[in-house]
Amino acid sequence: MSRRPDYLAHAILILGVLLFALPVWLVFAGSTQDSNAIMRGELSLLPHFTNWSAYTRVLTTRTMGSQPVWHMLLISLGMALAIAFGKIVISILSAYAVVFFRFPFRQVAFWLIFVTLMLPVEVRIIPTYTVMADFGLINTFTGLWVPLIASATATLLFRQVFTAIPDELVEAARIDGAGPLRFLRDIVLPVSGANIAALFVILFVYGWNQYLWPLLVATSQGLDTIVIGIVKMIGQETETDWSAVMATTVLALLPPVLVVVLMQRWFVAGLTEGEK
Repeated sequence: MSRRPDYLAHAILILGVLLFALPVWLVFAGSTQDSNAIMRGELSLLPHFTNWSAYTRVLTTRTMGSQPVWHMLLISLGMALAIAFGKIVISILSAYAVVFFRFPFRQVAFWLIFVTLMLPVEVRIIPTYTVMADFGLINTFTGLWVPLIASATATLLFRQVFTAIPDELVEAARIDGAGPLRFLRDIVLPVSGANIAALFVILFVYGWNQYLWPLLVATSQGLDTIVIGIVKMIGQETETDWSAVMATTVLALLPPVLVVVLMQRWFVAGLTEGEK
């Protein structure tokens, strides 16, 4: 017996898609139109496919004395990749140590890591800035990502994955002569592959969208991320070039969207997989 389609659920999903997609479509349409028309409130819903001058302008010229958009995209890309890989590596190692090694105060160490989830970013940002200043990492690319690579959330997630590995498998690997590094490489990492991929997508988007920390730690225009660049373009004293702002926004959307699309299968698998 075939089930009748749930029209209400479909209508709600379509409405949600429209609510999320309409602003993005307006930004894309505005990037192909004249800035003066946008300022007058004459933004058309239909893009002008013959006008791509705003993209050429932002990619090749400096905006507000800052770097071209391609340079800011590279800074954001490097920062997002460094944060994503750094968080994954540190979280895997810390969760691996907590689950498979027996040492004094092992659970205390885990709960101390977990407690940091209760501290908002605003509480930690001034001490973090002080530490970065003491190490001379203000206005450096390293200072953009190093303080952000520790993640209690990722450590907790990997701990839950590792605790699901059967004790029999651990004992078999020990009898077979596998050391800690070999067990991590040959057993733990393959088992956690889908979770690593899903977490990479989340952390990449998290790193790409960083605003507050880059705003504080990098005052040099050569280290402007794409998010900072967009804010500077909007906050300028002269008349805002809205077509350039919208073109930059569209370009800023492409890398995270591309990562999500390319890794969609692994992302869904990592979120929906049950116990290994």
